[in-house]
Amino acid sequence: MDRTWAPNRTGAPNRTGAPNRTGAPDRAGAPTRARRSAAALLVAALLLGAAGCGGRATTHHKPGTSHEQATGSNGRLLTEEDGSGHRLRQVDAQGAPEVAVSVRPDSEDGWNVHLTVGHFRFTPDSVGGAALLGRGHARLFLDGHPLARVYGTWFHLPESLLRAAGGGTRLTARLYADDHTAWAVGAAPVQAGATLGEATSTPTATPAPTPTPTPGTTVDISVRDGKVNPAPGRTEVRKGRTVRLVVRSDREDTLHVHGYDKETRLPAGRTVTLIFTADRTGLFEVETHESDLLLTQLVVR
Repeated sequence: MDRTWAPNRTGAPNRTGAPNRTGAPDRAGAPTRARRSAAALLVAALLLGAAGCGGRATTHHKPGTSHEQATGSNGRLLTEEDGSGHRLRQVDAQGAPEVAVSVRPDSEDGWNVHLTVGHFRFTPDSVGGAALLGRGHARLFLDGHPLARVYGTWFHLPESLLRAAGGGTRLTARLYADDHTAWAVGAAPVQAGATLGEATSTPTATPAPTPTPTPGTTVDISVRDGKVNPAPGRTEVRKGRTVRLVVRSDREDTLHVHGYDKETRLPAGRTVTLIFTADRTGLFEVETHESDLLLTQLVVR
C-alpha cells in the first residue's frame, strides 16, 4: 500500500473518510443541530395551520367562505322554535326575507303552489351549510303538519300527497336558512298561508254581512321588481257595482281579469285604470300575463 494515502500527522482524512485526529465528522454523518432545526420548523408550521380561523380548523366551511359567514352570524339564534322542531333565527324587519303564497287548481291533478319571495333566494346547492341572510329554502305545512321542502318558487302538490298527509285545507309556506333554522322577525317565523279550494269555491247561499254599498270599488296596486304592493289579498265587491283597477308596473306587461275576460296593456312606468261592472258573482283572479303575478282576488257577491 502507498504510504501517501495513509493519514498524516495533521489528521487529514483518507479516502475512506476515517476521522482525523482533530475529530472532524466524516461525510456520512448528519449534524445534530440540523435535525433539531428541521423539527422545530415542522412544529411551527403545524401550530400556524391550527391557528387559522381563530385557532380552529378551516375544513368546517367551504373554500372562499369566511369564518364569519360559516358560523352563521347572520341574525340572532333564539331558544324558541317554529312549532316543528326548528329554532328561530331572528333578524331586523328591514331587509328581512319575505314570502307570499298562492294556490291554483292543476288541470290534471292537485294544486300548483306559487311562492313569491322578497329579500330572499333559494340555494339548494348549499342546504345544510351556514345560515346566510336572504338565502335558504321553504317548507310547506298542511294544517300545521309538515308536507314538503321547496327549493324554488313553484311546487306541484298532487292529490296523492294530500291524502298521504291526512288531508287538510290550510297551506302554510315558511322560510328557512341553509342550516335549517327558521327565519323570524319579532320572534315570529317568516311565513304566509293560503286555503286550498278557495280558487274554485262558490258563494254561500247566505253571504256574510257587507258594509253599505258604494257606487264603485277602487283597487290601487303597484308592481315593482316582481313584488306586488299591497300583498295579494281579497277585495269584496257587491254585484252590479263598478270596479276600478288602478295598476302601475315598472315593466311592460298585460293586466287580465279572469272570468270577466277584461284585459289591457300595462306600459312600463305608467298608471293604467281598468273599469268594468261586476255583473257576475264568484271569485275572480286579477293577474299579469307576462310576469304571471297574482295582483288580487275579487269576491263578487
